[in-house]
Amino acid sequence: MKKLQNKQTRSLVNKRIIFSLVCLVLGFILAYSYSLSSSKKLSGVSDSSKYFEKEESYREDLIHQKERNKELENELVTRQLEVREIEKSLSGSEEQYESLVGEAEDLRLLMGMLPATGEGVKVQLQDAEYNPASVNPNDYIVHESHVFQVLNELKISGAEAITINGQRLHANSYIKCNGPVITVDGQQFPAPFIIEAIGDPSVLVPSLQLTGGVLDQLVNDNIVVTIEKKSKVQMPAL
Repeated sequence: MKKLQNKQTRSLVNKRIIFSLVCLVLGFILAYSYSLSSSKKLSGVSDSSKYFEKEESYREDLIHQKERNKELENELVTRQLEVREIEKSLSGSEEQYESLVGEAEDLRLLMGMLPATGEGVKVQLQDAEYNPASVNPNDYIVHESHVFQVLNELKISGAEAITINGQRLHANSYIKCNGPVITVDGQQFPAPFIIEAIGDPSVLVPSLQLTGGVLDQLVNDNIVVTIEKKSKVQMPAL
């Protein structure tokens, strides 16, 4: 009877031990599974967080780059405007420089500082034949007033350079009549007086031949006048 009870007791103890071991193993498995699942969830959350952080960083970099590009575009536009203003300024300065050079060239020509060559006109003034019946022989000779009439008309009509008997005139030239000769800047010249001018002959000649103009007045004063177009007139510098 005791042996039967002992067997039953050992059997019950063994069952409890086995059950405990099973529960222990099962608990371990459940705990491990939960731990693994939690780790995966945390890992997933961490990866997702890192992804969003990177995406946000990229987005901020992109926004910053766009803003920088906009700044560079604005700066480029500003620089282009500055370049245009500089080009306009240089263009204006170049035009002004060319204008000043042209004016200086004209002044040098007017002052006789440069040799001159070009088309123009030749005007010859000669004393008329003296008529013994005339009261005053001076009425038949060329005077400085006659020369000035021709010179003034030529200058008004755009003559660039003028000579009298080869003597180059300048802005301060003086002309004086001394009987049958004319003094030009201290040089004396007898008649006939040859006046040459460089300029547009299609303008110079008609200006002298205007009705009631210089030619008619000279002829009326008994001056023999010859007007000739010249394709080439050469004048030395002073």
